[in-house]
Amino acid sequence: MTGKLGIGALVAVALGAAAAAQPAAAAPTGPAVDRAREAVRADAARTHFGPNQALVARDVVVDRDGQSHVRFDRTYAGLPVLGGDLVAHAGAGFSQTLDDDLDLSTRPQLSAGEARRRAGADRATLLVYARSGAPRLAWDTLRVGEDSELHVILDAATGAELDRFDDVKHVGGTGNGFFNGPVALETTAIGGGFSLTDPSRGGQYTCDMGNKQQSRCTTFTDADNAWGTGLLSDRASTAVDAQYGTAVTWDYYKAVHNRSGIGNDGKGSYNRVHYSRSYNNASWSDSCFCMTYGDGDGTTYHPFDSLDVAGHEMSHGVTSRTADLVYSGESGGLNEATSDIFGTLVEFYAGNTRDAGDYKIGEKLYRSNPGEAKALRYMYQPSLDGASKDCWYAGVGSLNVHYSSGPANHFFYLLAQGSAPTAYAANGSPTCGAGAVTGIGNDAAGAIWYRALTVYMTSSTTYAGARTAALNAARDLYGAGSAQESAVAAAWAGAGVR
Repeated sequence: MTGKLGIGALVAVALGAAAAAQPAAAAPTGPAVDRAREAVRADAARTHFGPNQALVARDVVVDRDGQSHVRFDRTYAGLPVLGGDLVAHAGAGFSQTLDDDLDLSTRPQLSAGEARRRAGADRATLLVYARSGAPRLAWDTLRVGEDSELHVILDAATGAELDRFDDVKHVGGTGNGFFNGPVALETTAIGGGFSLTDPSRGGQYTCDMGNKQQSRCTTFTDADNAWGTGLLSDRASTAVDAQYGTAVTWDYYKAVHNRSGIGNDGKGSYNRVHYSRSYNNASWSDSCFCMTYGDGDGTTYHPFDSLDVAGHEMSHGVTSRTADLVYSGESGGLNEATSDIFGTLVEFYAGNTRDAGDYKIGEKLYRSNPGEAKALRYMYQPSLDGASKDCWYAGVGSLNVHYSSGPANHFFYLLAQGSAPTAYAANGSPTCGAGAVTGIGNDAAGAIWYRALTVYMTSSTTYAGARTAALNAARDLYGAGSAQESAVAAAWAGAGVR
């Protein structure tokens, strides 16, 4: 097919185009949740459940054998507890970060106004900080910028900074996407034409920011249901790539992991394209439940909506609805790596010849890239980007999260492909002083990582915790002593985590 892209039409109600926050889904209920809540209360010595606490179910995973895993958020005296989340595994204990009882005053000595002033923030919300050390009362301050939603956590007694992380998760680096060529899209019939809204995938849609940062995002419409020309001079061409990437990512999670959308609730997210001017980045935001893509500078970089980038950004949303790995320290690196891992698996799943699967992130973003040698990140040897680390070490959590993601990306490549030379890594993959690693393939590696994320990891999981989570997941899926469990241990050793 040449010329414009042929698109099939389905009828549905178009979503509004304004960047409004997604309504919170109702908390799961039922016998499994009730039993899990009772188990937490009954084992208070291990779960640190006590007076003034409440548990709110966030997610329920039920295995084929009927065993349930219920993920809870915790409150204390009505305040959210950052680091208080836990997973109750039916008859098999708990996964959690909290390692101390909650017994503290909820009266701050530092005012909300002073907290905002110190952090240069727009607002401040009281919470209990329990990611590390003794739990303490803290202010969660939020500053919203051009491409950030920065949280700075301040001790409510002393004003000392306890943590910081960004709710806008970036692909990291600069670039623009490629065009996927002729693809099929499902759209919505409206009066006088069609809307780029996909009713089969929770109403996912793509809208145009008009190269502004703060404006109404206008949903793309078309008279003949043929979108884009494959040229950047046609604004709809970028929209096609974003919408296609979102659709393929939805399909990957549904077909491979039986997950219906980001929140596993059948609700679609949306894409904001043509954001700002010469903007060399892409991001996911929890607050708008959306992806945002810049057009790039047009000199060095293309628009930032390549297929692996779309899968990366949408996967940040999956992480936020499951383990909710905090975007700082080692958990932040694991958050970024999780998006790289699933963005890569989406690329393989799509089978699009215009962007064959590989273990590079963002290689299509560069306007000049002979042999696609340049990339934002290289999973088979993360240090090739000049900043990421191949091997875990005690200070890796102090790096930018895109660079501290290196050991987990490296682990996943070793688990999937092994350390020997392949078509993806001509010189093989280093193993941090460990022995050779034999890969088990993308399917098994992806299944293990998804289960580790959704069942065992919690908001402050470290690299050591991720190793334990992946080993647990491998045993669940393939059995204790299985080749897959052994491969997980060997791959982690190859990334320096033992």
